[in-house]
Amino acid sequence: MTPHLGVAVQNSEGDVTETFTYDAGKTIISEETSATLRYILEQVVSEGTGKNAYLEGYSIGGKTATSEKLPRSSNLYIASFLGFAPADDPQVIALITIDEPEGIYYGGTIAAPVIADIFENILPYLGIEAELVEETESAEE
Repeated sequence: MTPHLGVAVQNSEGDVTETFTYDAGKTIISEETSATLRYILEQVVSEGTGKNAYLEGYSIGGKTATSEKLPRSSNLYIASFLGFAPADDPQVIALITIDEPEGIYYGGTIAAPVIADIFENILPYLGIEAELVEETESAEE
């Protein structure tokens, strides 16, 4: 679906005076491919380079990035992290880009924690509650 900035206009009393509709457009990838990509990107956060975006009880998907600016000899970087949640049914997406960070410059180290901070506030605000995961004991114990 093409992203849009507005879905409705409200007057000062909160009454909807105009509603916008948009064509859904064509499907770009299959549901199976989408599910696979969401799973892989969730693994980036749960087990990989994006682990600093992890929030207990939430499934978050994301991708880290670290780019070196030209000329390469300048030792200047761009660190970024793109995250979305919940990973199995995305409702929110955010991109953090840090231009020319000082010291550590890896996206997973300095940009991913910013996503965690943002999602920690946004997800409950949107009514997306953390899921409590109960520990199950092994049958061998």
